[in-house]
Amino acid sequence: MSTSKFTINWKRAILAIRKGWNFVSEDVWKCRSNNVFIHIIKTINLSVRCFLNEMLQQRASALTFRTLLAIVPALVVLIAIGKGFGFYSIIEQQLYVAFPAHDNALKYAFTFVDGYIDQMQSGIFVGIGIVLLLWTLITLMSDIENTFNDLWNVPNRKLARRITDYLAMFILMPILLLLSNGMSIFATTLLDKIPYISSLAQHIMQVSSYVLSWGFFALAYKLLPNAKVKYKHAIISGIICGTAFNIFQWIYLSGQIWVSKYNAIYGSFAFLPLLLLWMQFSWLICLIGVVLSYSSQNVFNFDYEKDIKNISRNYYERVLITIMAIIIKRRSQGKEALTCSELAHTYVIPIQLVSRAINDLLHIELIAPTPVENDFAYIATIDSHELTIGQLLRLIDEHGSKDFVDSISNNVGPNDILCSINNNCYDNAHQTLVADIAIPNEVE
Repeated sequence: MSTSKFTINWKRAILAIRKGWNFVSEDVWKCRSNNVFIHIIKTINLSVRCFLNEMLQQRASALTFRTLLAIVPALVVLIAIGKGFGFYSIIEQQLYVAFPAHDNALKYAFTFVDGYIDQMQSGIFVGIGIVLLLWTLITLMSDIENTFNDLWNVPNRKLARRITDYLAMFILMPILLLLSNGMSIFATTLLDKIPYISSLAQHIMQVSSYVLSWGFFALAYKLLPNAKVKYKHAIISGIICGTAFNIFQWIYLSGQIWVSKYNAIYGSFAFLPLLLLWMQFSWLICLIGVVLSYSSQNVFNFDYEKDIKNISRNYYERVLITIMAIIIKRRSQGKEALTCSELAHTYVIPIQLVSRAINDLLHIELIAPTPVENDFAYIATIDSHELTIGQLLRLIDEHGSKDFVDSISNNVGPNDILCSINNNCYDNAHQTLVADIAIPNEVE
């Protein structure tokens, strides 16, 4: 009896695990609930898929290579601006504080920086040196932005806009480092004079590194992609990845066994593979945050994704007629035109279906885009009393290339049969106006 009970319970457990896996991997996309738990499952599901499909490891490796090339030029810009404003030593100190695990790398880099600046200040290569320096930095920032935009599936910004934004950022960075140092000194001095809260202040100062990391990642996720990233998604991703980055920093600093092994192999050059390892993991954490912010904001775009890919022709025609009926009725009732996302949310239709139907209706010129704030809404180009279901189906079926394969086009038998079937369908459907079709109820 005990063996049979164990077997039954084991089978039940396996069945429950399979059902849970099927729900998490596929069935969750059929759930339209706004429940936070469902949203989190969808976000994790989509993030894992993006991580596997978008080759984040390779993208992180490419950015690591670009970053390595840009380290010295970036330090040259920071130090040149710092010397110009008279706070070179503060910037150098802040860099050592920000990257405590890379003292040797920074020392080597500063020797290269001094040589770079000396070469730029003399000879005929001063102009070429400045151009190469700026080109290296702009290329790095451009690659970072391109990677973010690729993960968000959005186009890149124009070149002029990029150059102005990047130069402004490199000018502001030393000022931000100075302000950060000044605030740290001010807070430490002030709190030392208040002995009763000094212990609490020490803990607050320790947490400040996490807060700064959260803010840095959140701003990067909000500003770098050429997309409307909502603040809550950028902030949540920033907190997750900022925390992960600080934990990785702690593990990296605590992993003295790594340092001893690399020192035994590479000697004085051990800092280089360690630096590359740190860069690789740092970029990977950063890109995971991009995927998280994108997935969290766009989970609704992937509802019913498997079913939409396998949608039947008959059911898609029903969707097409319904969306055309919605657009026509809104116009005849004097309601404002809606964008793709507004149509999807208002009538609870998956946005992939709405986008596909809108594209088809645009191609046959039954609707036209009208500009709204940072988007396009869609209005009918035909009167509500003119368009019938038969006309709509005929326009859809006849749109596109045809009769371009002679062996098929000249095969009279199938052509006659198909023409007869289609004509009967169009004639029967010609009696009903698209405007008379019932549409889904609006959801607030």
